Amino acid sequence: MKVGILTLSDKGSKGERKDTSGPAIREMVKKIGGEVVEYKIAPDDLETIKKTLIEWSDQGIHLILTTGGTGFSPRDNTPEATAAVIEKQAPGIAEAIRYYGLQKTPKAMLSRAVAGIRKQSLIINLPGSERGARESLEAILDTLPHAIELLTGKAGDCAKPA
Repeated sequence: MKVGILTLSDKGSKGERKDTSGPAIREMVKKIGGEVVEYKIAPDDLETIKKTLIEWSDQGIHLILTTGGTGFSPRDNTPEATAAVIEKQAPGIAEAIRYYGLQKTPKAMLSRAVAGIRKQSLIINLPGSERGARESLEAILDTLPHAIELLTGKAGDCAKPA
């Protein structure tokens, strides 16, 4: 499974803040056989985010995980950029992440993160904090290999006979 990690942070892109969520995500996806083939820190700019998501999905990256830009700040553009490039929504993923997060903090309801499919890429928005990114990815991690198998046509029959 080829993975891309896109960290969205104005300060991080200028070298003013260290990215800890991106490396945490890298560590976690290795546990499910993910190989990080792209990693980038970019500003919270709508067009930059859209361009990167399009480029990576066109390259055939199976799983694109964004971190940051999902809140209420005026510069939080990740959900809008993702929604602009996906072809199909995957709302259950974002719902599962928020549900899992709500078990830990009521602030999880403030996430505007989305998930969806572009070509054969699954794009999922995660929070920018390391803790939030870890907890959110923990909620869905075990399901991701099967999701990618389905998306790429490599999954067998999911239904078991009665």
